[in-house]
Parts: sequence; C-alpha cells; structure tokens
Amino acid sequence: MFLFIAAVCQAATFSLYDLTCEQEVNPIGLDTHPLSVSWKIFATERGFVQSAYRILVADNHEALSAGKGNIWDSGKTSSEQSVLVALQTGGKLKSFRRYYWKAMIWDNHGVASDWSVVQSFSMGLLSASDWGKAVWIALEADVKDEIFPLGFESIKNGLEKRIAPDYKMPLFRRSLTVGKELKSAVAYIAGVGHFDLFLNGNKVGNHFLDAGWTKYDKQALYVSFDITDKLKQGENALCIMLGNGFYNMPKERYLKLVSSFGAPKMKMLLRLEFEDGKTEEIVSDASWRVTESPITFSSIFGGEDYDARREQHGRMEEKNMQKPVVADNNIVLKSMRATPLTVHSSLQPVKIFKNSKGFWIYDFGQNASGIINVSLQSAEGKKITFRPAELLNPDSTVNQSATGQPFEFNYTASGSGETETWQPQFTYYGFRYVQVEGAVPQGAENHDALPKIMSLQSLHTCNSAPETGSFVCSKPIFNQIHTLIDWAIRSNMASVLTDCPHREKLGWLEQAHLMQFSLQYRYNLARLYPKIMNDMLLSQRDNGCIPTIAPEYVRFANGFEDTPEWGSSFIISPWYIYQWYGDRRLLEEYYPAMQKYLDYLTSRAENHIVAYGLGDWFDIGPKRPGYAQLTSNALSATAIYYYDVTVMQQIASLLGKTQDAAKYQTLASEIKDAFVRKFYDVSTGVIERNSQTANAMALYMGLVDDVSRSKLLKNLIDDIQSRGNALTAGDVGYRYVLRALEESGRSDVIYDMNTRYDVPGYGWMLAHGATALTESWQAYGFVSNNHFMLGHLMEWLYSGLGGIRQASGSSAFRHIVIDPQIVGDVTNACTSYESPYGTIRCAWSLTPDGKYSLEATIPPNTDAEIVLPTDDITTVTDFGTPVTPDKTLSFSGKKLRFKVGSGNYRFVCNSFLYNASFLSRTNFSSLPDFKTIFNPLLKRGITL
Repeated sequence: MFLFIAAVCQAATFSLYDLTCEQEVNPIGLDTHPLSVSWKIFATERGFVQSAYRILVADNHEALSAGKGNIWDSGKTSSEQSVLVALQTGGKLKSFRRYYWKAMIWDNHGVASDWSVVQSFSMGLLSASDWGKAVWIALEADVKDEIFPLGFESIKNGLEKRIAPDYKMPLFRRSLTVGKELKSAVAYIAGVGHFDLFLNGNKVGNHFLDAGWTKYDKQALYVSFDITDKLKQGENALCIMLGNGFYNMPKERYLKLVSSFGAPKMKMLLRLEFEDGKTEEIVSDASWRVTESPITFSSIFGGEDYDARREQHGRMEEKNMQKPVVADNNIVLKSMRATPLTVHSSLQPVKIFKNSKGFWIYDFGQNASGIINVSLQSAEGKKITFRPAELLNPDSTVNQSATGQPFEFNYTASGSGETETWQPQFTYYGFRYVQVEGAVPQGAENHDALPKIMSLQSLHTCNSAPETGSFVCSKPIFNQIHTLIDWAIRSNMASVLTDCPHREKLGWLEQAHLMQFSLQYRYNLARLYPKIMNDMLLSQRDNGCIPTIAPEYVRFANGFEDTPEWGSSFIISPWYIYQWYGDRRLLEEYYPAMQKYLDYLTSRAENHIVAYGLGDWFDIGPKRPGYAQLTSNALSATAIYYYDVTVMQQIASLLGKTQDAAKYQTLASEIKDAFVRKFYDVSTGVIERNSQTANAMALYMGLVDDVSRSKLLKNLIDDIQSRGNALTAGDVGYRYVLRALEESGRSDVIYDMNTRYDVPGYGWMLAHGATALTESWQAYGFVSNNHFMLGHLMEWLYSGLGGIRQASGSSAFRHIVIDPQIVGDVTNACTSYESPYGTIRCAWSLTPDGKYSLEATIPPNTDAEIVLPTDDITTVTDFGTPVTPDKTLSFSGKKLRFKVGSGNYRFVCNSFLYNASFLSRTNFSSLPDFKTIFNPLLKRGITL
C-alpha cells in the first residue's frame, strides 16, 4: 500500500503542449538549418521549473513510437530551456523528407512528464539542384528592354512608351494520372508576381496573394502544399493562375510607381511518393499548356478585371491551349516561412443606398484592407464595376482622391443562368464603401434589366499571424482606441508591414521598429520579422545604406530615399525580436550587414551629428503635416544613431564579440557628448526647440545625465499640459513620449493626453468617424484613413494600464513584471499576452468595498515581480491568506514587490495608495457603493 501511494505522489502533474518547430506546428517545406523546437508546459503547482528535457527525432513514425530517435536522441539533458531548443541533427536531414519528433521533461524534483504528442516537420528543397528538371514557364517572353527592377515614381521624360508592357495573365494546365496508392504528395510552387493553385477545379489552401512579395531581381519565394488527400486515383488536373502583383505594374489606372521584372511566370515541382516506396516528379516544363486566364487586368495599384465567359479551371481541353514559353530566369528561390495572408473575416453591409449619381453604395461600416465577394445573376457579357473607397464625397459618391484613383474591380458575367460568385485574386484595397455601377441590389427597381446583386461582402484580408494579446478596461475610449489601432495593424500586415492598404502598400521601415512592441503584444510575429529582415538585406545598397522602404521597388526623391529613423529598423528590429522571442539567429545572421549599415551612418555624421532625413514625420505644427516641423532632423537622426550604437553594443556583447562591444561603447560615449554640446543648453535645461519629441527621445535613449533628466521630464510634461494635455509628437516621436512618461512613472499624463476628443489625437479620430487609425492626428480626409504608424498607445495599453511587461535583461518573457498603472477614472483592466512560455494574464480592479484586487497568471518555467500599490503588507492577502514578509518581498517607491514563480495569484489590498490626481478625476458614479469605497479614505484624512 505504501509503495502504491509513493508512486502516485511521484506521478507527473504537468504536461507539454503547443509544440512547434521553427515557430510553426507541423511545418512543411523547411529550408532552415539547424532547426529549433519549442514547447509550453501545463502545470498546476506554483513555482514550476523544468530541470531537464529529452527529445527524439526519427524519420518514421514507427521508430518514434518505439522510443527510438534514429535521427537524434538528445538523451536526458539538464536544461531549463524550452524555447527554441536546437535539434542536433547534423547533416542527416534530407530534402523532401518528413521527420517526426516528441519531447519529455523533468521538473525540479526529478519527476518526469509523459511523452508529448508526436509532431512532424518536412524539409523543402535544400539546394537548387533539388528542383530537378523544373523550369520557369510563362505565357509570353520577357520584353528585355522593358525590365526595370528599380522602378520610377511616375511616368515622365518620355518613358511611357518603354515602361510596363501589357503582359497577359496566364493560366497553366497539366493533367496527371495517379495509378497506385499514394503515401504523400507535396507541391512546391513559385509564381511571380502571385499565384493560385487549383486541383480538379478547386483552389488549394486558403492563402491570399501567394507568395509574399520580394525584391524579385534577387530572390523569390516558393510555397509548399501537402495535397496528398486532394489527389484522387485516376485522372487529375492541375491549374495555376498568375497575377502581376509588384512583379509587373501595368500603366493603366492608378499608379504609385512603375516597374517591371518581366512577364508573370511560374516554377513548380510536385513530388509524389507511393506506398511501394517509388517516387514520381511532376515539374513545370514545356509539356504544360497555357492560355490567357479570365483575369483580363491585374494591377496591385489599379485593381482587377475578370471575364467569367473565359473560365476554364480544368474544363478546357489542353489541346486548345498553347505551349508555354520557357523563361530564362535564374532567380534564387527560398521557402516562404512567414505566415501567409488569408481572408481574416467577412463584413456584411450595414447600409445600402442609392447616391446622387444613381449608383448604389454599400456601406460596410468598417474601413479595412480587402477585396469584395459578390454573388449575382446576369445576362451574358454584362459588365459590373465596383469602386471601393474609404470615404464618401459630399454628393455621396466614393472618394478615392487620397487613396489612389482610379481603382476598380470589374466583372463580366458569363450569363450561365445560375448565380455567379466572384472575388478578386491578385489585388486588394483599403475601403469601407463600395460603389456599384451597372447593377442593382436584389429587390430594387430594375427597369433597365441590369444584373442583380444577390449579396456583396467585404472580405478583410491580412496576415494570418496568430493573435497573442487581449485588452479590455472600464474606460470606453481606451477600448475604442485599441480597436481603432488593431484594424489599422491588421489592414497593414501583409507580407510586408505596409504604410497603407491602398495608394502605396509599401514597406516603410520606421513602423517596423517604432510599432514593434505594439504589434508583438497583439500578434505573434516571430515568423514575419525574419522575412522583413531579409527584405532589408536584399535592399541594402553597396555603401551599406538601408533605404526607407523594403523591398525597394522605387527610389523616392526629396529625402524619402534614405532616412536614419527608417533604416535603423535593420539594427533595432532583430534586437527586439531577440528580446520578445529569445531568437538570436537574426542577430547572428545579419550582424555583418548591420555593422555595414552602422558604418554608413557614421560616414554620414559630421562630428558625430547625423543631420538628414524626414525627421518626426507628421508631427503637429503650424503647417500641413509632412516633414518634421517642431524638431530638427539632426536631433532625431542623431538620437536614433546613438540608440543604434547602444543596441549594437549589447548585440556584440551577447554574441561574444568583446572588441566590437568596446568599440561601440566608446562611439556611443562620443555621440552622447556631441549630442549634448549641439542640442542641450545646460544653463536653461532646454533641449533644442523644447519639443515633445526632443525631450522624449533624449530621455528614453539616455542622452543626458541624471540631473538633467528631471529637467527634461518637467519640460516634456509642462509642454503637454500647457497645451491643455495635447500632443504634438509625430510618427517617430510619439512612441518615445509614451515610453519616457511610462518609465518615469507618469502614466497619469499619458491618460490625460489620450482621453480627449476635442484636440487632434485618438479621440479626435473617433469623434470624426474613423474606424481605423488615420495617417494624421487630425484625421484629415486628404490623406490615408488607414495607417498604423501612430498606433504607439497600443504598447502602453498592455504594458502600462494593462500591467504586463518584461523585466530588464530578460528575453522571451522568461522574467516578467506585473505592474498595472492606476490612472484617471479607470476602475479595472484585464490584459493577457501569449508569451513563448505560455499565457501571462493580469486583471486588476477596484472592488466595491474599497479594496484593490490583482489577479495574475504566470506561466510555468518563468518567474515574475508582482507590484502592488501599497506599503502596508498587513493589509494584503493572496487567495484570502495573509501575506507574510520573507526574502521575496521588497519595497520601492512606496510599492510592495513580490518575487514569485509560476502559478495563479489573487492579491487583495485592503488599503492602497491613491494619488490626488486619481481621486480628483474618478467618475464616482461608475463605482458601486461610493461611500463604502471612499469613506475609509476620508477617515485616513484624504480630502476628496
């Protein structure tokens, strides 16, 4: 009996879940080496710490089930690491092969878990020779004289006759016969600009705009699809359609820029493996057939036209199609590992009405990136035009003046007699409204026998990066701001982080680092940022410069082609990736190129001052927004330059490059001295023009000494308050305003700035009807109404008001800080973040009986510092049990700080530290039982 009880006591009460390989569940098409795996731990006990792990990797499921890792067996390895554990498989991994793995762990008491569920990963093409006999094929040959890898901002100087040939959109077809039992079938496809794969008339997968756009003169991406379950015994038909994307830009309709890498083309390898062990490869070659597709116009900037009378997804006989052109294309191919674009959601119209011109307007109530989906009935050959737009003109027609016009979707009906359904494939736009021309809604008067719209939806397209964060609080405006920013984030998360989903769709790089924390609180971008880094590398110039956009399809003039606050993403973003996900591989891979960029900035400096670029873009000054008005370019550029050097010093230290670290430490000191001499008046305590941006950047980046910090903080707050708590900082500066205030314990000022509806800011946008974050604080109609560059408050909602932060020096949220800020009349907030170790949750509230409650969840294998707003430990309980002093407790700033391990906590403070600012603004009517809450304060001598 005793032995049985002992065995039960030693049974594991923990298990592994959410196992990933290269940040993905059961990935296929991997071409990375070495690979890394991760897992999360479910454990009920507090303070859980992993002490060891064991990983098995096998090339067949049977071996793994038998406990044999014939590719790798780590053995019992003493380690707390559960994030990005490298697989020591050496050179054993082979192209196309599927591998299986599982893991188990031990806790700090020596108790072992059960084995995890078996996971898998499949390799892609590890060398160019793996493509075998596959070649690039096209409908038409490239017009060599009209290939412009670095495009033009506009058509001018007589170039219109040479730029952007009118290539037709191809549809490729090939039949294949499956004559015996399949074990696996994986298709590897590169299609430029974008492609859709169809099998037996059905689209394969749910991706949109495959593959992600790149700098096509240097690299393209291929996508892997497992179609084992989709192939049938006997005859099958493969069909691939292509669209232009950024690969080729026709010069009709709206154009932001003009460039062409040649005619749309594709390369494909379909590898069949049969149960008898034999393999067969179906490749793109001259044996395929090709014809013009039903897509008669394809432009990433101008829209898409579709003629349903030409549909032939596998129905047309191959004998009526022509042989493809074998293209001379030696572009490097790389597996697409970033999360793909998909249709995120569909929106139904909230209002349908006829405008002053007699056209029907569909209002979807939300400005979002996307396409339409239409179902209609029509006679043959009828053309319907759909014009999307963010705004309406005074006469209720659609307004595309700020978003690129004309942009339109055109559909020509087949007249089949049945309901026809269509949605564009290779373009998208940012819109809330759609104007329909040449058709009427079902049930409307239709004297001209126009096509009838049975349904029209807005399909919101965006990157499929998993959601990781949630936020809600008692203050409605903050919930509305969170939603406002989130729509703009989603609308601009494509295969690059775009500025807007309509007139440009370009990867302006300042957003990549300035908005990175905000983005990463909300979405898991561990797979997207490596692609962004690669885009920057491919766009890096010979002199080391990182341009303002990547991929660099065009070189804009007037300061837009190169500015430090933009290019510095190449140094800052991989450092932030390491901090958030614990992945140092980007730092290792790109370190030489990052040094090259830093050397370029140094070459542009004069006496350590960098003085060029766009500066604090779209700040609020006396003029129309654009170039920085209140802060000199020299100040913001030099501050970023200094920050780059300090980041590189930390990176060099992390990578063990001690000489580099010492060099960057010296350079940083020299830049700091030069910055103070140039911009800071010690006698007055004023930095340059005393702008919000200037004060905040100097504070956040540590460019002044401790004595001067208090002066700059006062100047920053005085400027904000002298304007009635209004902001002036722009695209670059506002993030640092928020960071400087939060880190200085002045979240109350952040609250004051962001709860106003009567001055430019988030509240102003909401008051003026914005449903996504606008390009300007003033919500002007003459600029984009769907930008995420000013969405920095998202970070504070999670880290400040929400209370979830990472401890200094931590990575992947191994060490957490729970310290929500009590501000204004906010009475509760609930925030969660799905970290690499698991769910972090913080929920705080002011209870009806005058207490402060904090609930926190800390995931296994991590620890946290939980901060409570009290200096009286005798009033604190944890799940009703009084907290007693021990070595895990400390006091700082009149706050109680607990060092805790993983687990669930519920602290209640019977008394806590209100501040006068909080009391003076609290909406008492929103709190139940006012006297119960505040009478204890009155008894303590606090005056309301």
